[in-house]
Amino acid sequence: MPNRIHLSIAHLSGKETKYIQEAFDTNWVTTAGANLDAFEKDLETFLNPARSRESEKCCALALNSGTAAIHLALILLGVERGDEVICQSFTYTASTNPVYYLGAKPVFVDSEPDTWNMSPDFLEQAIQDRIKETGKKPKAIIAVHLYGMPAEMDGILQIAEKYEIPVLEDAAEALGSMYKGIHCGTFGEIAALSFNGNKIITTSGGGALLSKNEEYVRQARFLATQARDLAPHYQHSHVGYNYRMSNVLAGIGRGQMEVLSQRVAQRRKNNQFYRKHLSGMEGITFQTEPSSDFFSNYWLTALRVDPAKTGGVTREDLRLALEAANIESRPLWKPMHLQPVFADCPYCGDGTSDGLFENGLCLPSASLLTERDLGRVVEVIGCELRTKS
Repeated sequence: MPNRIHLSIAHLSGKETKYIQEAFDTNWVTTAGANLDAFEKDLETFLNPARSRESEKCCALALNSGTAAIHLALILLGVERGDEVICQSFTYTASTNPVYYLGAKPVFVDSEPDTWNMSPDFLEQAIQDRIKETGKKPKAIIAVHLYGMPAEMDGILQIAEKYEIPVLEDAAEALGSMYKGIHCGTFGEIAALSFNGNKIITTSGGGALLSKNEEYVRQARFLATQARDLAPHYQHSHVGYNYRMSNVLAGIGRGQMEVLSQRVAQRRKNNQFYRKHLSGMEGITFQTEPSSDFFSNYWLTALRVDPAKTGGVTREDLRLALEAANIESRPLWKPMHLQPVFADCPYCGDGTSDGLFENGLCLPSASLLTERDLGRVVEVIGCELRTKS
């Protein structure tokens, strides 16, 4: 059996070691230290154009997960028990679970077919429906940049501004992606990043909260460190959380930031390889940048399989064929409005994300894959299509 090809695994450069060693040498191995400060500064330097005015600059807070960032962001935006939050349905459950943490209720919005992200049209329809039914507007909008593809931010932000609802960007998969030359994660009131082991860069486990509002970041830092009041003893006037990133893991992040641009280029190169060798196969289409306004890091290369054009070959046929060859692939996210845990939540859409889930597949996309690895993936897919068509 040939070696396993994984969907997306960590790609360490060796540059991380010196920062990790620094944490041990200085005995700063807890949730404070020089690596944390430097990692946050590295993120800010990457995300903020040199010409940015101070009021336009994004601030970063390193946390132990992207989920923690979304949870804190919703608290900062005033989401409480009984509120409703508009959520992109086509996403991973970590985008939505924090709404339930606060006793609020998700309202799911379908995707549009170009980016596979939140449809501005259904977003507005959902807002209007909720106002009509409940007498109040949703408290926040969670927009996702799925698989690294930027959402249609102009349309989403215009509607958000029209109804005066803040936008929380889930940019967990989109570090290095841009919309109209602006980095994803810097459009909304607050944003979340993820540095899980499968992301474009990793800190083993971790995430970050981003905002141009320094007060939000200050409040998030307070809440993320158990909300300890300023006193010589341990005093707490608010409920806090143990959400801060470790200084050791931030050292991994510092080393990863040094190769972030390379990692984006490598993921995009993987995507180009797959397109070159699979786009000519009948019934295979890819998640694609709709125009030059969109720049995806292509964290995962995602495609759709149309059985009506492949001679009956389905997404599941391809997945099983790849698995038999010791190659990991994965169906696209099952939409949140189809998940049992969210069965009683409102949904506004036309089934676009249902179809994406039914027919979509994520291919191995790690930045350390060789051309030989990618060739194995293409060979198995091509063989399956030729055999059954």
